[in-house]
Amino acid sequence: MYKQPSRNGSSAQIINKMKDLSNVALVEVDSSSEGQRVDNFLMRVCKGVPRSHVYRVLRTGEVRVNSRRVDATYRLRPGDRVRIPPLRMQVRGGKPAPPTSTLPPVVHEDDSLIVIDKPSGLAVHGGSGVSFGVIEQFRAARPQLKFLELVHRLDRDTSGLLILAKKRSALTALHAALREGRVRKHYLALVLGQWRDEERRVDLPLKKYVTRSGERRVSVHREGRESQTVFRRERSLGDFTLLSADLLTGRTHQIRVQLAHLGFPVAGDDKYGDFDRNRELAKRGLGRLFLHAAELEFLHPVSGKPIELSSPLPAALSRFLNSLTV
Repeated sequence: MYKQPSRNGSSAQIINKMKDLSNVALVEVDSSSEGQRVDNFLMRVCKGVPRSHVYRVLRTGEVRVNSRRVDATYRLRPGDRVRIPPLRMQVRGGKPAPPTSTLPPVVHEDDSLIVIDKPSGLAVHGGSGVSFGVIEQFRAARPQLKFLELVHRLDRDTSGLLILAKKRSALTALHAALREGRVRKHYLALVLGQWRDEERRVDLPLKKYVTRSGERRVSVHREGRESQTVFRRERSLGDFTLLSADLLTGRTHQIRVQLAHLGFPVAGDDKYGDFDRNRELAKRGLGRLFLHAAELEFLHPVSGKPIELSSPLPAALSRFLNSLTV
């Protein structure tokens, strides 16, 4: 039998209240899921169901929206009625819950956004051998929130400012602002070598690939997507240079790959850097990637007011930087 939709809670809450996913469910979409692709909606509300199973029931037409078949890219609208067939749960084997006692510090929060200061070593989301990340931690710590998604990403080893959206409308507005270059993302990076230019705009095509071991990497390739960064020399420190970087595009590993390609790898970079030098730097006290998302500037997606946020260099990076000037 169908489970009738409730008008007193989000679709995620409806699914979470079900004891299992062995029966057909009929869910009415509310405003928190407006504009979301139906495949992502199903994976969000049907936690524990393998991704491959979600796509299979979409391909076979077992999932219906307003009694019609849809493909995975269909974007939901408030009032849509989604038929969810019986789904197979994945056996997790006692996967631990994300810890909530050691959350990254929050530097800004309102009804639409949370901005945190992410430490190095913490992934932004689970996957690829990582049990959990920032988003899973905050969802576990804030179960009352109907919606919580990453607005953008930071590499696991990069520290600094990261935006989470508490409303889908805020997420879509900030995604548009990112695409249109209306979000200023300012980084600090220590590179190996003597960077000569006071300011340099770098435009290189980047392409993702997978190594034989299955690791995802990025390289400069003529068939890649454009990536643009403005680098400025902040301080010359002998064999090192402290650079600031303003991202004009947001490609995976953009700063790291561009700098390595130009012959100025980021200190401590274990993917694209100078591995022999990294071992020396670790002995001198730098045990991580020297890349930090230091500043964010954007217009609030609801109020339109300017938001300007900053994060100081982590203590480990400051100590190493000071050691170079002694």
